[in-house]
Amino acid sequence: MDQIRVHGGRPLTGRLPISGAKNAALPLMAASLLTAEPLNLANVPRLADIASMASILRQLGVRIDIAEGIAGGGDTMTLSADEIVSTVAPYDLVRKMRASVLVLGPLLARFGEATVSLPGGCAIGNRPVDLHLKGLSELGATLDIENGYIKASAPSDGRLRGGRVAFPFVSVGATENLLMAAALADGETVLVNAAREPEIVDLARLLTAMGAEIEGAGTDTVHIQGRETLSGAAHRVIPDRIETGTYAMAVGVAGGDVVLEGADGDLIAAVIQTLRDAGVLVEAVEGGLRVVRGADPVVGVDVMTEPYPGFPTDLQAQFMALMSVARGASMITETIFENRFMHVPELGRMGANINVHHASAMVRGVPQLTGAPVMATDLRASVSLVLAGLGAVGDTTISRVYHLDRGYDRLVEKLTACGAAIERLPAERAAAEE
Repeated sequence: MDQIRVHGGRPLTGRLPISGAKNAALPLMAASLLTAEPLNLANVPRLADIASMASILRQLGVRIDIAEGIAGGGDTMTLSADEIVSTVAPYDLVRKMRASVLVLGPLLARFGEATVSLPGGCAIGNRPVDLHLKGLSELGATLDIENGYIKASAPSDGRLRGGRVAFPFVSVGATENLLMAAALADGETVLVNAAREPEIVDLARLLTAMGAEIEGAGTDTVHIQGRETLSGAAHRVIPDRIETGTYAMAVGVAGGDVVLEGADGDLIAAVIQTLRDAGVLVEAVEGGLRVVRGADPVVGVDVMTEPYPGFPTDLQAQFMALMSVARGASMITETIFENRFMHVPELGRMGANINVHHASAMVRGVPQLTGAPVMATDLRASVSLVLAGLGAVGDTTISRVYHLDRGYDRLVEKLTACGAAIERLPAERAAAEE
């Protein structure tokens, strides 16, 4: 397998483009199943997860044309679902990522039936699809799980009914699936305790452009007035707030002065405030965000992950890498996923001083990390090791970097352009050097 090697100690300077948000693009792609007319998406990142969703949609009969972006920009994707040939999303495709379950709601709403394999993805904790199924049942669907597949059918007339869905806890995926399903349901649907993430707002914005009537997206109560049919639309994917936060923290670890082109600070207000508390300068500039960390190290800051608009769980591992080289101590508490400290032993191999107790990690900053061979365990953990390597003395070699390909578009190229000494080693070369 490929590896990434980082030679640490170089500050980052220059301009780094922020790609479109993976977590927004995936449900937007799934929304193509809601209409027979073409859907045009701009600023789509080039990622393994995007390719996986495209493979699932093509299996169902969606035609997808991709025009590659230039100068580091996102691709433009046109999706046409006018000739769907199957309502079955098979295991061999769905197993690759959990977001695959997002085809369930649109297929069921438009065609009255769907058979979708239970999904896979990163092993970071229990993320059941129970809330998706409970919500769809409130809209009149009949659901069974047989041989690892979700089998769903609408009422006898083939159309879901509007209803009231109260989520017992916040779920981004379930909110997205129900938003799409409700857009074609008969009558009004109310989602209570809905997720508030910017990706939810982006999906609602697309559905509105397709003809849906949605009020309250971005709040905890969303009203959707269903339509018999939806039209095509053109839409631009929002910038990736997790990528923005990751590269801002990279500057915090390595030092330097970088402009994150296309970044939207409003999407990560809590993260920006936390970075400022730690001593990293983050300011809005024309076309993006400027991030600066001078000669002084950052200082320890306590953080607790929370649903949006709180500090995102998807930036917890990266922030831990930053706190590993902070002056003082930091308490990092994970409240979203119960198994998201798998990067701790790998950071420890580089000299980080981290003690985990249940859902909290006490990080005592050290003056310097040391390069070491480490292994990625999931998407965000893998990039935290890249960040640690940027600030370490010597070489850090990261294995299992296929995790990175799921969520970071051209990471090596972007960091290299800002002065990092980082390279991707193809499997053959990596094996030869071992």
